[in-house]
Amino acid sequence: MGEAPSSRPEFFDVRYNAGEMPWDFGGVPKALGGFLESYRGPGHVLVPGCGSGYEIAAFNFRGWDAVGIDFSTAGVKRARSLLGPLGNRVYEGDFFAYPLRENWFDIIYERTFLCALPPETRPRYAQRIAKLTVPSGILCGFFYFGPEDDPPPYPISQQELDELLGHWFTKIEDRAVEDSLELYAGKERWQVWKRTA
Repeated sequence: MGEAPSSRPEFFDVRYNAGEMPWDFGGVPKALGGFLESYRGPGHVLVPGCGSGYEIAAFNFRGWDAVGIDFSTAGVKRARSLLGPLGNRVYEGDFFAYPLRENWFDIIYERTFLCALPPETRPRYAQRIAKLTVPSGILCGFFYFGPEDDPPPYPISQQELDELLGHWFTKIEDRAVEDSLELYAGKERWQVWKRTA
């Protein structure tokens, strides 16, 4: 029997339990820190595939009401442990099925979630993000463009990303990332997308 695909929680449970987390930044990347200097709460933030949850703490510290969701039991356990009093802001469940409130989130933060999804699920991702975001809300974060010989992570081209998000969002910021983890170095960009009517 082969390894579970990255579309299954077992794929991540095995890695969390073994301490093999090449996607885990261990804190907050510079680009998000700069973003949080400009964008202050209050408001609602969602972190899909939140992993260890560092960004949940960072957003909450800046006045946002931030929650995360992850389908990995081991990942959620780790996040809740690391977040302490904010641990109850991490939901365990499937991003696509969990009863999240639509038209509610001012910001959705993307980091290593889209690139963990098999490419055929991308249209569902875009539709779900759009439904959850308030009018003029923000999708911001790190988008993985590859190349990648042995996915996951699954790279996307800029043209594919523009087509995926362009029906609902307008890109308002795009820049190189200074402090990428080894797995993503030279292959990802920080982008901010604004929800359009």
